[in-house]
Amino acid sequence: MSTPPATLTRGHTDEGADIAVLTFADGNLNLFGTTMLDTVADAVSTLVAHPPRTLLIRAEGKTVSAGVDVQVFDALSVEDGEAMWARLFDDIIHPVENLPCPTVFAAHALTLTAAFEIALACDIILAAPEAKFGLVERVVGLTPSMGGPQRLAERAGSGRARELVMTGDLYSAQTLADWGVVNSLHDDVAEAAHSLAVRLGNGPTRAHAATKQIIAAWRSGGVAHADSITPATSGSLFATSDLERAVQRFLTEGPRACSSFDGN
Repeated sequence: MSTPPATLTRGHTDEGADIAVLTFADGNLNLFGTTMLDTVADAVSTLVAHPPRTLLIRAEGKTVSAGVDVQVFDALSVEDGEAMWARLFDDIIHPVENLPCPTVFAAHALTLTAAFEIALACDIILAAPEAKFGLVERVVGLTPSMGGPQRLAERAGSGRARELVMTGDLYSAQTLADWGVVNSLHDDVAEAAHSLAVRLGNGPTRAHAATKQIIAAWRSGGVAHADSITPATSGSLFATSDLERAVQRFLTEGPRACSSFDGN
């Protein structure tokens, strides 16, 4: 039996938080061909059906990904191309973005095209100083179509997004950190990303989900729309045991009290 190009594992922290790790592991290139895309989509479907308290996406090998296997694009009709992009949004990008938990992407090296677009669908991107990023679809006459340009524009501004996509150049992790695309740089990005995933997974999961809902509302409709959904979204947190316990502990032990959360 052949080794799958991506793997999904789950484990619990000492505090009991359920952490999921999706790893790209298809040799040194981690090319996104049909099998990789299908495997990632299957893993994401599993996560949607049973959400963890944090998702960490990482890779093994010399690169995070050297891009898409160009055979995926060979001889597609207009209808085929449209259907492929719609499926990748439906099966990977939107489900990752909408998971009711924090999502962290760790980039230790070169991160191109589909992998970079998946990173941009995550909440937080950490990178090693030597990592490089690019959306290089121009070399085959395409534009990135898994949400990269628009998510770059959200993080870095439309001018930066147009530059990165139209030139097809590679950009350093430091440059993208300066632009606000990468959240932070770490010499040991694997350890930093794992530690962050654990920290977030041990936190108030329902509150994190509410944060994502409010920000998603801002992304789709601006400040006024986000304001309109905030009372109900945040109000629902008063039904959570996490909030009730944390408030009572704060009241009895003071602001230095260390509250634990079980995600409910």
